[in-house]
Amino acid sequence: MYTCIKGQIQNLNLVIGCTVGCPYCYARNNVRRFHITDDFSVPEFFPNKLRLMEKKRPQIFLLTGMSDLSGWQPAWREQVFAKIAENPQHQFLFLSKRPDLLDIDTDLENAWFGVTVTSKSDLWRIDALRKNVRAKHYHVTFEPLFDNPGEVDLHDIDWVVIGTMTGPMSRKIHTEPEWVHSLTKQAHMFQIPVFWKEDLAPIMGEDDVVQELPAIYNKVLEEQSKWHQTTRTK
Repeated sequence: MYTCIKGQIQNLNLVIGCTVGCPYCYARNNVRRFHITDDFSVPEFFPNKLRLMEKKRPQIFLLTGMSDLSGWQPAWREQVFAKIAENPQHQFLFLSKRPDLLDIDTDLENAWFGVTVTSKSDLWRIDALRKNVRAKHYHVTFEPLFDNPGEVDLHDIDWVVIGTMTGPMSRKIHTEPEWVHSLTKQAHMFQIPVFWKEDLAPIMGEDDVVQELPAIYNKVLEEQSKWHQTTRTK
């Protein structure tokens, strides 16, 4: 049995807008559909949402679900990093497709910095991440996986996520099982946990889906469960 990653990692969109311009961007489509901001190509910071990071119940937050970290202004980043430091009960994830534009030094224990890789031609992003972001934790999301990335240098990577194209474009773009198996095998050689997103289930087989989390994420989810149990008994 597999689970939906959205049930484990919550989107907290402190910044909305992205300058990368991917043709399949769901976030841009949602912003236009619901008129969330005037221009998705101009990132906008919502500092009033910082208070949501103060929740006592431990959670795992993705902070770039509708943005790219490379488009964040340094002042925004400083405010967010300060709030992360104040809330060690949570884990926070960032993603970027332009790590070459980043220059970050941080010793935050609960901040995870990652890149999105969709094809073999994107592998440079992993090297750029390790070079330009000096941090405690790194992760890579291979989603949507367009082709076989081949051999991947995964040293110092702490988590790998793999997914395929969804929506209308999924009729034209397919992720092959052998690509997923290869990436998983390479990650496991480094003892890196691998999470296949639920959209891979029809491709890989529902009974064979791999959904591994870093140990600290499992600890957060265990603490969440205790909070739920306490709430029900009151």
